[in-house]
Amino acid sequence: MKTHKGLHICLISVHGLIRADELELGRDADTGGQVLYVVELARALAEAEGVARVDLVTRLIRDDHLADDYGQEREALAENANILRIEAGGLNYLAKEQLWDHLDSFVDNLIDHYREEGVTPDLIHSHYADAGYIGSRVSYLMGLPLIHTGHSLGRVKRHRLLASGLDSQTIDERYNMARRITAEETTLASAERVITSTHQEIEEQYELYDFYRPEAMHVIPPGTNLSRFQPPQGKEHESEIAQEVHRFLKEPDKPMILAVSRADARKNIAALLHAYGNDEALQERANLVVVMGNREDLNDLEVGARDVLTELLQLIDRYDLYGRVAYPKQHRSDDVPILYRLATLSGGVFVNPALTEPFGLTLIEAAASGLPIVATEDGGPRDIVGNCENGLLIDPLEQEGIAQAIKDVIGDWEMWQTRSVSGLQGVRHHYSWPAHAEEYLKMVSSITGKESSVEAIDNSQSYSASYTDRALFTDLNRSLLGDEESLQTLIRLVRQNRKRMKFGINTGLRLDAALRLLKKHGIPEPDVLITSAGTEITFAPKLTEDTGWTRHIEKQWTPQQVRRVLSDVPGIGLRDADQQSDFKISYLYDAEKAPSVDDISARLFQEDQAVNIIFSHGNFLNIVPIRASKGLALRHVVAKFNIPLERVLAIGGSGADEDMMRGNTLAAIVGNRAHEELSQLTEGASIHFTDKPYAAGILEAIEFYDFLGECKAPERAAEPA
Repeated sequence: MKTHKGLHICLISVHGLIRADELELGRDADTGGQVLYVVELARALAEAEGVARVDLVTRLIRDDHLADDYGQEREALAENANILRIEAGGLNYLAKEQLWDHLDSFVDNLIDHYREEGVTPDLIHSHYADAGYIGSRVSYLMGLPLIHTGHSLGRVKRHRLLASGLDSQTIDERYNMARRITAEETTLASAERVITSTHQEIEEQYELYDFYRPEAMHVIPPGTNLSRFQPPQGKEHESEIAQEVHRFLKEPDKPMILAVSRADARKNIAALLHAYGNDEALQERANLVVVMGNREDLNDLEVGARDVLTELLQLIDRYDLYGRVAYPKQHRSDDVPILYRLATLSGGVFVNPALTEPFGLTLIEAAASGLPIVATEDGGPRDIVGNCENGLLIDPLEQEGIAQAIKDVIGDWEMWQTRSVSGLQGVRHHYSWPAHAEEYLKMVSSITGKESSVEAIDNSQSYSASYTDRALFTDLNRSLLGDEESLQTLIRLVRQNRKRMKFGINTGLRLDAALRLLKKHGIPEPDVLITSAGTEITFAPKLTEDTGWTRHIEKQWTPQQVRRVLSDVPGIGLRDADQQSDFKISYLYDAEKAPSVDDISARLFQEDQAVNIIFSHGNFLNIVPIRASKGLALRHVVAKFNIPLERVLAIGGSGADEDMMRGNTLAAIVGNRAHEELSQLTEGASIHFTDKPYAAGILEAIEFYDFLGECKAPERAAEPA
């Protein structure tokens, strides 16, 4: 902890559109409450005592369809807070489901950014599953504690999608759900603290996860910007948004029933329309104002949003609600606080009838504006109403109950005033950003104020030579060996270029077995050997062990417990002793008898075993510490060599090699590869599938990337517009 200067906090939120001002909330499914949350959190932490710097890290986007703001590499949020934008996956905007193949590049580029700047944050705080994947790997590689906020969870969404009628295969293909859930499990295993908004989120959502650890959970409700959301100031009726709303209404002075949400079927706005349309007394008593994002033309919207808005218009027509319902097409971010205040001035109510509501940020905004609420009884609203005593909970499936609750709130003026004041007081006590930041920093002090369980890796010793500017790493017995003639050609090439390139072996074999094979085939001593599936690192010329790496990966590693948990699993058996090492437990896997690798992973997580499971060649199952893998070890080594990942050629041929080929490395998968294990890598930006096998494939990759020349991937042909 940097007590003399204060904390440097790195917040990571990858997807959606994030900028300092005029947030485009509701523009799409990825630009919603999480975007507002991370921006407000960054500002609140920056203003807190003891915080020196806050970085909000997101993706760099330069897209002709979007504002130029998202293409700035750095944008100020506050005096000591900035948005940092990192390039990954090209510059066009991508939905979160399309980002998974590019997250490793994001990791590499973020670490490069901090190394070039010469600074190291004190902690990483990831938001959502994609950032959790990034945060876990940055945490391992930079030796930093990780905090995580899930916002929404893949297992919960998967259950909901199954209930809606989609099958498992469609869900996984459409939403990359399997990768998301795996990332969430790994993040939960890696994070020292997990921040949730409500106790219900812990009890009913995180409990679905194999690596659920109650002791790591910490409830800190998000705040609201009390300078932005506040009681009416008296001139709200003069605003442009007021005039826009009033043009829909015959009697605009009636109390306002206000609903603000994305155009999403789960928000259940149709139920509110049914409740209002079926209750003539409620129609006489109040107007309904529904604000559901911005639109120019319904036909230009995504299918889900178009369906929701089409249904809304049809219901207005069915119940003949013209003149009683307002549904403006456009509003600015700054109009939202005015809408709340207009509803408060009218003696109205804010309604959130969502089928499920993990938290309910709009309910806090309404309360901060003095507006009583009616909200779904599912999820976060229970805590909010319990803390603020400013409204009623409803069953979102009971339309008559929704209408009755609204009438109860707006029909009793004395109780309306009591609820209004109680909401204002409750928000300031429970849901302000200063209060959130204070509780956050108390929690953080228990991590940064003591020795972290993530030990920083000492990279101070440099192994670089003056002319060395690139590195070749290859797997051994399934990539390098198998074609003796091509191997000898490759050996000559390596020897001729030893002054300008590093040569490394990255293998699942133990060090002694790897050395025997090198000697047998006359392969020159590598500059470094990464062995036992990324758990051992040894440097030439004296086979010096990297003890810093050993200390780093041994945290949370309990091999006796791993063996105990897996001792009675059918279809797997320990391999011979010469295949085992201190940080690798190796099994033979019989696919006909054994449970799936996912099921084995779940069993280990359920027993609190934070491990990395590596499946390769269809029948080898290696269990290593969660902070170890071939890819993580490779990145640690090249940082010592001071060689950029873009000038590292990684050669592999099995599932064990996958993570060393993701990200910014140049990568090649040799022609004798295990196809089914590496098929998911076919879309990688810098992965070449060679036609030739073994060493011949490595020679082909060296030529393909001009590795001894410009050392870069060939330019890809532009895709058709």
